[in-house]
Order: sequence, then C-alpha cells, then structure tokens
Amino acid sequence: MTTLAHDRYCDEIDHQVGLLRAVVTSGADLSATVPTCPDWSLEQLVRHTGEALRWVELMVRTRAEKEIPEETVPGAQGPDAQGDPVALDAWLAETGDLLVGTLRAAGPDTAVWSWAGVPTAGFWARRMTHELTVHRADATLAAGLPYEVAPEIAADAIDEWLEIVQWAQRTIPDDPARELHRPGASIHLHATDPTPGVDAEWFVDLGGDAIVWRRGHEKATVALRGSLTDVLLAFYRRLPLDAPELEVLGERELLEFWLERATFG
Repeated sequence: MTTLAHDRYCDEIDHQVGLLRAVVTSGADLSATVPTCPDWSLEQLVRHTGEALRWVELMVRTRAEKEIPEETVPGAQGPDAQGDPVALDAWLAETGDLLVGTLRAAGPDTAVWSWAGVPTAGFWARRMTHELTVHRADATLAAGLPYEVAPEIAADAIDEWLEIVQWAQRTIPDDPARELHRPGASIHLHATDPTPGVDAEWFVDLGGDAIVWRRGHEKATVALRGSLTDVLLAFYRRLPLDAPELEVLGERELLEFWLERATFG
C-alpha cells in the first residue's frame, strides 16, 4: 500500500503536537481519567505520548541499530512539576520540534531500527503521526473537546493498523491477532461522508493464516459504517460499536471478535 510523503508525515506530526498542546492549555483537568485509557490520567497520557516522541527522536538521530531502552532517553519523563499545564506545554512543544527536525534531516530512507520489519526513519515518521492522531483522540475525549482529523491521515491510520495486524499475525506467535482466522469471513469498513481524493472503504478477508485487505467497496460478512473519523475511532477501539454515529450491518459478533483481538501488542 502506498504511504503518504515523508514531508506530509512531518507536517502532520507538527500539526498534531500543536493540537495536543491546545488540549493541555485548554483548562482541562489534567488529573481526569482518560475514558479510552482508564489506567491513565490526561497528564499521564500526554507524558506517555511525549516520551514516545522523544524515544523515536533519539533513535532516528543516532541511527540506532537496535532498540534503545526508553528509560535512558534524556528528557523523556517530562517536567518535574506535576499538574502544571504551562510546563507540560513547553516540554511538549520542545519535543515536537526536536522530532520533526530530526525526521526532516534524516529523510525517509535512513536506516533506523524498528520493530515492524521496516527499519527506516520513514517508518517512524508514519508511526508517530498515527501515535499522535489516536492519542490526541484520547486526550480530547478526556477533556470533552471536539475531534477532527484530515481524511488522508485517518485513511492512512486505518491502513497502518491493518498492516500492523498482518505483521503481528506473521511474526508474534502468542499475539491475539493470530486468532483472527475465520474461513469465509470478512469485514467491510465504509466511510459515509464525502472524502474527495480518498478511497475511504476497506475490505478485510479473515480466511487465511494472515488477513488480506484492500481498499474498495465489496460485500462482506459484517460492515461498519460511519464518518471516516468515526470509523477510525471505532476501529482503534476509541468509539463503541453502539455509538449513534455508527451503523453495523451483518454479523456484529465478527466485528467484536476482531476488536477483541486486534490489539497493540
């Protein structure tokens, strides 16, 4: 599947960091529990996201040939002060600038360790784009703020998630994704809002040892319909299937079966 341009990912990381900073400085309660990540407060979610960005920045900058332990990354833990939106915002701004600058300087083809069989800086630009895209959704839900994302970014996030599931099925023996096998079963994702220039439908075949998927409109065992943003959030388990924004046609149990097993590690 064709990915977006490296500079587009870099631009989007910069944009998403800015939007996440706006949540931090919105007056939201930083101690509030994140509904979609209930083990974290809003501040813990933001610190986790910034830590991931700092970790990737160090690996790309040093052209790491193996994984760098996250606990060794300078500045990754964030400001000492807890509950201080000004300090948290400044740290997040610096983090975003560091990562975007490093990714732009490296370019997409620079060799860097990764966990998904694509050892390049380009992999990390894409991965951090969607790390931010989804965790910003978590943050906006916790803060009670509206959430939007560009159609091409939302569509690429769904592509990447399907690729990660494929990779886990083929690579990790005990990953729950290995259970995603049902002969004759398939899933159709259908974005119902206008998305000019974006083919916002997917067909996922669960019949083989690893899923096979493609963009396009095809009849399936179960279909998930809604706006592209809402389909993205549901597919990442950020929006429940019974949300009024969504429509499930066909065997709902198959979609629930998918969502229970398509996890991130």
